[in-house]
Amino acid sequence: MINLLLCGNKKVFDGALTQLISITNRTKEDINCYIFTMDATRLKPEYVPIEDEQIEFLNKVIKSKNINNNVKKIDVTKEYEEEFLGTVNENAYCTPYTLLRLLADKKEEIPDKILYLDIDIMVGNDLTKLYNIDITNYEYAAVKEKYGCWIIRPDYINAGMLLLNMKKIKETGLLEKARNLLKRRKLLFADQDAIFWSTTKKLILPRIYNEQSKFNKKDTVICHFCKRLMFRPYPHTENYKQWNIEEVHKILKCFYFDKDLEEYSKLKAEFENKELERR
Repeated sequence: MINLLLCGNKKVFDGALTQLISITNRTKEDINCYIFTMDATRLKPEYVPIEDEQIEFLNKVIKSKNINNNVKKIDVTKEYEEEFLGTVNENAYCTPYTLLRLLADKKEEIPDKILYLDIDIMVGNDLTKLYNIDITNYEYAAVKEKYGCWIIRPDYINAGMLLLNMKKIKETGLLEKARNLLKRRKLLFADQDAIFWSTTKKLILPRIYNEQSKFNKKDTVICHFCKRLMFRPYPHTENYKQWNIEEVHKILKCFYFDKDLEEYSKLKAEFENKELERR
């Protein structure tokens, strides 16, 4: 079995759907997916938890590939408020939902080994080889950040993919240290910085396990549609996600996931039609 951890609110549905389609289309192992969510409407009205209807639909989709697959919603509002209410990093560079993974050690149902994935990730090959990497002596395994390893430190990581050894993390107090750091200091990349600077021992993996710029490579396992720094025709950033299908084709020139995205489009239309009927 492969244990996954995703985080977010109602708006992550498109990312979760596309990602889980890409995983279950390529991975034969049973998938057990946890989704951390919370009610943060005190910060913004749109910060509502992922809906039960969305979880039910995601479950239906992945169980159609393998009846043993499962998606479970875990509300961590209470834990988040206890740890991060009013802290300087609540207005993180993305959303406060990026901090939710730092609560994994506070939920007993999270297994000893779990693969955390950002929501803007597609999986291009079977996840089994990645998941089976031996991290017994490490807190986690990750890939270097494309720009950060030049600007910040040579071993600086991109935390969009983290293969977590929860047993070791609880021993070293990694996530507790990261939370405490976020309470004391404003960090540019919030959770990612906090994890990096709190690490005792990590395993650096090849780029195929978190490819951050080349989207058509056939050997890539984790394809990360994160924000990219571009220099032509002038310095700028691009931030197109996998569910932005037109931009993925026209701007990123990525066609590798077309079958997955075609399936996503049909399923998204099915879900929206059911939502209209429900109303």
